[in-house]
Amino acid sequence: MVERRPLLDLFTHILLLLSAVALLVPVWLAFVAATHDIAGVNRVPINWLPGEHFFQNIAEAWTRGGFATRFLNSLVVAVGVTIGKIVLAMLAAFAIVFFQWRARLVVFWLIFITLMLPLEVRIVPTYAVAANALRPFQAILDATGLTWLIQMVAGIQVDLQWRLLNSTAGLILPLIATATGTFLYRQFFLTIPEELVEAAKMDGAGPMRFLRDVLLPLSGTTMAALATILFVYAWNQYLWPLLVTTEPERATVMVQLSRMVPRGDGAPEWNIVMAGALLAMLPPLAIVILMQRWFVRGLVQTEK
Repeated sequence: MVERRPLLDLFTHILLLLSAVALLVPVWLAFVAATHDIAGVNRVPINWLPGEHFFQNIAEAWTRGGFATRFLNSLVVAVGVTIGKIVLAMLAAFAIVFFQWRARLVVFWLIFITLMLPLEVRIVPTYAVAANALRPFQAILDATGLTWLIQMVAGIQVDLQWRLLNSTAGLILPLIATATGTFLYRQFFLTIPEELVEAAKMDGAGPMRFLRDVLLPLSGTTMAALATILFVYAWNQYLWPLLVTTEPERATVMVQLSRMVPRGDGAPEWNIVMAGALLAMLPPLAIVILMQRWFVRGLVQTEK
């Protein structure tokens, strides 16, 4: 039985409308600022209506920020992080759900606990690993005396080095582990009927073929939703690229955008900065729209 409560419906619609306005007002102000010249954007009170300098400011922001290179850097990082997280999460969830081994629940909870340790919390040890990814192995060799033994026997000084700073690998690899993706894939894999697994075994399908031919097509909707979240997350990364990249040409869009913010006694060209912010919003917006269409299509096919 469906209860009809007009007042409750009205209240929820008003609440949703106010929430939408609260979210869209800053975006509108950024767009308006990007359409004015420097005098109009710094006028008091602020302008609420667009001006006539939008395309001029967009072109200036694109040129001044060097966004052609920065967009490519951010795109490589975002796509790499998204693909790495999805593949790693899918394989981890596949091993936890479909393989019978004693420590699988313990491993799952150890992975899940890492949600309490985001990158911003573990930024110092993560940076230490990026500075030399082989340092833990070097520490093991030093602690066990193998370094001294190899030097005495072979005359070779073992000094393991793998620096990830100022590299694409350094921007991607520390970000690809994801407890959220593992959890989502695990919850989806738990809904797979046992009969489907038994049928695959009877047909002689091995684990990886079952993953490729059965689970991967069925998880298209989950993958689209997860890819949307992960791409936006990776594209909006600021702190990690700021620490890892010291060479200006390797900077991402968000790092470069922060460098365009007026400082000191310079002219506050917020119109250029807001134009750059609008440019930085376009790829995540396009991915959200694209994946939302895929997500809706997947839901329709599931209902059929």
